[in-house]
Amino acid sequence: MSALPEAWADLPFFSAEWPALRDRLDALPAVMPAAERRFRALELTPPEAVRVVILGQDPYPTPGHATGLAFSVPSELTKLPPSLRNIFKEMREDIGCAPETGDLAHWARQGVLLLNTALSVEPGAAGGHARWGWDALVRQVLERVAARPCAFLLWGNHAQKVAAPFIAPSHGPDHLVIETAHPSPLSARRGFFGSRPFGRIDTWLDRRGAPAIDWCGPLS
Repeated sequence: MSALPEAWADLPFFSAEWPALRDRLDALPAVMPAAERRFRALELTPPEAVRVVILGQDPYPTPGHATGLAFSVPSELTKLPPSLRNIFKEMREDIGCAPETGDLAHWARQGVLLLNTALSVEPGAAGGHARWGWDALVRQVLERVAARPCAFLLWGNHAQKVAAPFIAPSHGPDHLVIETAHPSPLSARRGFFGSRPFGRIDTWLDRRGAPAIDWCGPLS
C-alpha cells in the first residue's frame, strides 16, 4: 500500500480522488513504480523546500527503471534512457559536468521537484494511466508550489501545457520559466540542446540570494 506523503497529505486529492484510484491500481497485476515509491517525488521534496519544478510525463514503462522521480533511474542501471542521456549531454555543455549515475535523488533532496504528470504505468504501456485521475494531484501540487517564486523547467509541449495555468504572470511574476523542446532524441535538436537550463537556474537562484543546485553530485 502506498503511504501518503506527509507534507502533502492535506491536498484534497488524497481524500477525494485517491481512494478510488488506489483501489484501481491495487487490482492490477503489475504497476510501476512499486507502491512504496509511488509518491517518492513528494516525499523527498516537501512544499516548503521546492525551488525548481521539472515535469515529466509518466514513469518509465520498462521494468526496473521507474523510481518515482521524473527522468531518474536506479543508480545501478548502466544503460541510461535516451532522454536522460541527452539531459546529461546538455549539462556537460552547460555547466561542465553531469552525475555519474542516472539516480537524481540528490536533485530532489535539494528542492528540485521531479514530478511526473501520471504517477503510475503498467509494463510496456507508456501513457496508459494518463487519464486515470493523476491530473488532479498534479494541478494541486503546482498550485501550491506556484504560490512562491519558483523555477519551472518545462521540456516539451505536454509539460508546458500542464503548467501553463500556474505560471502566467498574474500567478507568479517572479517565477523563472524555461520552456524548450523535450530531451527525447526525436526533438532534442529542436531547441533542447543549447538551452543551457541548469546554469540559468543557478544564476536565477543566486540573484535571489539562494544557494545553487549541486546538479552533478554526489561524485565518487
